[in-house]
Amino acid sequence: MKMQNTQVVAELLFSYITQGEKQAYRQWFHAPFEPTSMSVFSTGILVLTSPLHTLPLRIAPVLSSAAQVVERTLYVHLHPGLNLSSVAQARPVFIPLAADVSSLISRLYSNAANVCGHLDVRVLLTNIRVQQGMSPALGAGNPFPSPQTLSQPPEVVLTDFAPQDPSQSLLVTQCLQRYAGHCYACTPALASVLLHPQLEQLAEKEVIETEESETLETYNDVVVGGTFDRLHGAHKTLLNISCLLANKRFMIGVCDEDLLKNKVLKELIEPYALRVQKLREFLQDVKPSLQYEIVPLSDPFGPSITDSNLECIVVSEETRKGGEAVNKRRQENGLPTLVLHEIQLLKDAHRSDIEEEKISSSSLRTRLLGTLLTPPKARPHLPPFPYVIGLTGGSGSGKSSVARCLEALGAVCIDADQLGHQTYQPGEVAYQRVVEEFGPDILNEDKTINRRCLGRKVFNNKDRLKCLTDIVWPEIAILAKQRIQRARVEGKQVCVVDAAVLLEAGWADMVHEVWVTVIPEEEAVSRITTRDRVSAEDAQRRLQSQWSNAQHVEHANVVLCTLWEPEVTQRQVQKAWDLLQERISQRQAMGGPPPSVHGNCPPHRKVQQD
Repeated sequence: MKMQNTQVVAELLFSYITQGEKQAYRQWFHAPFEPTSMSVFSTGILVLTSPLHTLPLRIAPVLSSAAQVVERTLYVHLHPGLNLSSVAQARPVFIPLAADVSSLISRLYSNAANVCGHLDVRVLLTNIRVQQGMSPALGAGNPFPSPQTLSQPPEVVLTDFAPQDPSQSLLVTQCLQRYAGHCYACTPALASVLLHPQLEQLAEKEVIETEESETLETYNDVVVGGTFDRLHGAHKTLLNISCLLANKRFMIGVCDEDLLKNKVLKELIEPYALRVQKLREFLQDVKPSLQYEIVPLSDPFGPSITDSNLECIVVSEETRKGGEAVNKRRQENGLPTLVLHEIQLLKDAHRSDIEEEKISSSSLRTRLLGTLLTPPKARPHLPPFPYVIGLTGGSGSGKSSVARCLEALGAVCIDADQLGHQTYQPGEVAYQRVVEEFGPDILNEDKTINRRCLGRKVFNNKDRLKCLTDIVWPEIAILAKQRIQRARVEGKQVCVVDAAVLLEAGWADMVHEVWVTVIPEEEAVSRITTRDRVSAEDAQRRLQSQWSNAQHVEHANVVLCTLWEPEVTQRQVQKAWDLLQERISQRQAMGGPPPSVHGNCPPHRKVQQD
């Protein structure tokens, strides 16, 4: 929420200052009221002024406090030793690039992932550089001849600076606003907040013994590679440190095409263009003085083995062998080897039993399972209740097990495959049309349709298959709508249409949301061969005749994956169900209650084992 007037500024400041300081603010704002709530800003900039040897213990509580004020993007500006109680001294200067700055950045992103994972934290580096012959004290010069433009202009500036005297607080906030405006292009109504009251408990234990830090060696041209899906703290650490090491050019290889084939939940990886867009925005914010070169990688090496100007490659413990492989290929190509600068992996404090110990994109993609990836399209032609879920997915994807979980939670499940069997029964509309189209030789002795015989007539013949589906699919849709109507009369709240061909048949217009189950192709082949006793080749042909996982996900509102143990699938379905109940409650609040508010859908009923 942006600041509208000075009273709102006062209200925000009161949330962070002591009782002794409030009187001074009341005199300034003429606001004789106590705040009842704290204002929240979309974007803010945090100016860290504590000495480098004290910051490691301070970062977590400072970020936690900042997260109560900023809800989307938090820029971090490092200026250890900055004195905000003096207008003359509150000016930006260059900070010497030392090893402890690099380790502090790693810790900052690690703490951010732990205490404020919802925030997009970005450490800014414009004022940090190597200065030969400098003492460890702050450098001279002005790194901001004009305010730097950020992709999201800060609406509030925050700091960990603690005034020695409460009476100085007003001066400090004014200095802080002036300092931030000198460095960055902020919103005109920039507010300022002091976060120091949350840090008083650290006073006795905040000093950390450190040796004098060495200056980091830098290079003209630096290279890194990665997928950079859903830019997270580990990516940002890698990118920030690479920016610190680079003097002129920074090359980033972004995995694409074949390099994505074996990634966990590859269908949920962001498109290449979107990943590049997010990278550029982040890098331009962090260090706009560098020349950035972002290239697609269709093999593990890319330009790193052919570009003679490159000097350094930044790797993690996990990718060091890849860096060594790059150097081996460079030697074979007659190029000098690259310096390998290794950074530590960031541990994921929130990992589940199926996720990696490190912060990773695959873990973030796993956490998307069961959540609403895209809002459902408006379906004004559908009655609001029962709320209809279209559940689909490829053969072997575990769709039936998900349907059973949903049924156990209270949903009415409509099996389109069973309805398909019904349409082939004598006396049904589709029965006569199928016999007329494909001949009486498809009938058994009892006049029922021999589906195996019928299948042979349409196998590998797209025209004949379309002829069959044009007859059968509309009849299945009619039966499904009849079942939904029955559920409505019975006062049910949620229906699930379990249909492998939901999207191909055009049935998405009769459901409110599309839920998709996905599984890696090799696992699907294994399941099909075991379940149906067919060859791997037959299983693969079956999968190739269906929509791919990527095509399904493109139309999905919710994605689920049954790759792991049944209890993991149940947890996903429970999460999806709970979030669905929230959406349904919102619909009820907007449009009134359905005939039966809860139907037979107990929100906390335990899911049975698959």
